Amino acid sequence: MNSDNEGFRGGIAAGLYLVATPIGNARDITLRALDLLRDADVLAAEDTRTLRRLMEIHGIAVGDRPLVAYHDHNGNRARPRLLADLAAGKSVVYASEAGTPMISDPGFDLARAAQEEGLPVTSAPGAAAVITALTISGLPTDRFMFAGFLPNAKGARKKALAELTAVPGTLAFYESPKRVAAMLADAAEILGDRPAAVCRELTKKFEECRRGSLTELSAFYSETQARGEIVVLIEKGSLPDVSETDVEQKVKEALETMSVRDAADHVSAALGVKRRPVYQMAMKLAQGE
Repeated sequence: MNSDNEGFRGGIAAGLYLVATPIGNARDITLRALDLLRDADVLAAEDTRTLRRLMEIHGIAVGDRPLVAYHDHNGNRARPRLLADLAAGKSVVYASEAGTPMISDPGFDLARAAQEEGLPVTSAPGAAAVITALTISGLPTDRFMFAGFLPNAKGARKKALAELTAVPGTLAFYESPKRVAAMLADAAEILGDRPAAVCRELTKKFEECRRGSLTELSAFYSETQARGEIVVLIEKGSLPDVSETDVEQKVKEALETMSVRDAADHVSAALGVKRRPVYQMAMKLAQGE
């Protein structure tokens, strides 16, 4: 114990600790995370009620320590207070509502601000829904891209999917139960009918990993209301053998009714080729070169 040394509480040095919390099963927490929650000077959380409940389950008292809410709606107000605590030599734990901080989580601005001020930042790693889903999906894990949440609007969602057509790895998304059927249908249209998996309620009593083609999964969730937190995984596509002549012809046809930008989006998605060279070709054709 180094409680007599400035900047220590129970052996924890001053700094910001990003602590991963369970995504479902409360026992999926590390011993180090419990030590940090027990001994930190200041506790901050995306959802203070969730963190307080987790600590109660594991017999850790908040005591008279500050428990600060830090989320998307109050970050600008709460961040200066936490940075001041760090600058004063205190240890600050930030815990996400579930899973690993910084993964689709509002703690990003706090960590970046602390780093910019030269304050220590470290991580106590643990559960992450996207990694958990990958391990049970049966899809390739040697390469993957986590794309977070897609846009809500159908047009914007299709555009975002089109930009991922040529990614050489498994695609991973978080999705809402209400939108998952529509998202899977759009993915089948834009990416092709690839193998996929829908993982939900991970580590919980009703955990499920449903595998199939995008079309099959979309049809299933159109008839069956999904519940819980969802991770959608989509296998990488095989790039088609498309000649430059084919691309040019498609671009010319698209430019008859579309802008350069929309034509590039449409052709790259339709042919499964990278957007940038298609956009450059469309620019040249539109300029009459």
